[in-house]
Amino acid sequence: MIKTGKTPIAVMTYCAIMSISLVVNLPGLAITPMLGTLHNVFPDTTQIEDQLLTVLPNLLIIPFVLLSGKLSLARHKTLIVVAALVLFCSSAVGYLFAETMVQLIVISCVMGCGAGLLIPFSTGLIADTFCGSYRLREMGIQSAISNITVMMATFVVGWLCHGNWHMPFAVYLVGLLPLALSFWLRDMPRQDLYQTDAPDHGCESAGQCASPDAPVATSAEEGLSDSPKVRNGFFVGRILALTGVYFFITFSTISISYYCPYLVEKEGWSESLTGTVTAVYFLFIFLPGYTLTWFIKFLKRNSLLFSSISMTVGIGLFAFLPSGWALCVGAALAGLGYGIFQPVIYDKASLAVASENKATLSLALVLSANYLAIVLAPPVIDFFRDFFKAGGVTGFAFIVCFVLLAAFTILTWLKRDSFAFSVENEESN
Repeated sequence: MIKTGKTPIAVMTYCAIMSISLVVNLPGLAITPMLGTLHNVFPDTTQIEDQLLTVLPNLLIIPFVLLSGKLSLARHKTLIVVAALVLFCSSAVGYLFAETMVQLIVISCVMGCGAGLLIPFSTGLIADTFCGSYRLREMGIQSAISNITVMMATFVVGWLCHGNWHMPFAVYLVGLLPLALSFWLRDMPRQDLYQTDAPDHGCESAGQCASPDAPVATSAEEGLSDSPKVRNGFFVGRILALTGVYFFITFSTISISYYCPYLVEKEGWSESLTGTVTAVYFLFIFLPGYTLTWFIKFLKRNSLLFSSISMTVGIGLFAFLPSGWALCVGAALAGLGYGIFQPVIYDKASLAVASENKATLSLALVLSANYLAIVLAPPVIDFFRDFFKAGGVTGFAFIVCFVLLAAFTILTWLKRDSFAFSVENEESN
């Protein structure tokens, strides 16, 4: 049995919950590295079609993430997860038989819908099942699994690109594993699957799941009525703060994925450097997942300040010291900072509710900021480029992100005792 801080769960149930993380970061993975290959396969495709193939699925993920959060309030969570996995796996099979660009776009959109439904449950089921320090540890492991899957799949896609152009899409068939394991989700404790509006008092130690400064109430209604900051079961200020923080750190570090290839091309370096830098970035996002509690125990209240500094220095190396080794070190520092921040945000999202059954919806709201940042980063950075007339500046995107991260680091230091930037609650568990 696996300890959760509440009712222990079976090993297979634990594997079923964590296996969902294998697929949540995969949509778009096989498409981006092989755009050049697809252009050769479909030479008559327009630039708009190429953009739709990469942007439209990410746009669709956002509303379906929010829809999933709303559906999580129903009493059929496992059914929603299974339906989403069926959509995902059907799309994976569909890729292998697609013959036109329009078919690829439609299949990608279906996969985006399925992934959007799944994403909140990859963290929401953990928030439902685990408590206190157990939950923080599992959030770190969840983040590690999703990111190491991306890193490994990147290498697989690069290797498969040299054969049949359909084959890179086979990486999406990994969704068959969580679909097979979903049978064991039904063994989750019923009080976790079908939570009421009452706060959860099932932790092994008193107050283990409580928010550090949440109002103490004997019932959900009393907590709602006593706190003007609570609306419909949410601590509104906390949700807004976490959403803003997650949007910002994703916006600032996603520049590595979007703009590193252009920097490498302008400097005349080997194209293989882009793959190396990307792999290093995801590797260092992955590493803190398994050592998160150690990082927090060692860095204490300065954990997120350290993360902000690490991201700032990492992006700064891209902006001001462009060389092969500097890009790899910068990717490692940026990934490390992001890898600490991400699971802490997930954990805090489950503490931003006054009604325990809305933890998944809270996570959905926060997670939507991640995909919104992914979609908005290129047009916003291009706007800054046009505004400053910096079209010829090598690494301009990294300069913009460095300046933004430097300001963010100052904010993290000034607000390090606030809910969004503190770690006292995690330390106390």
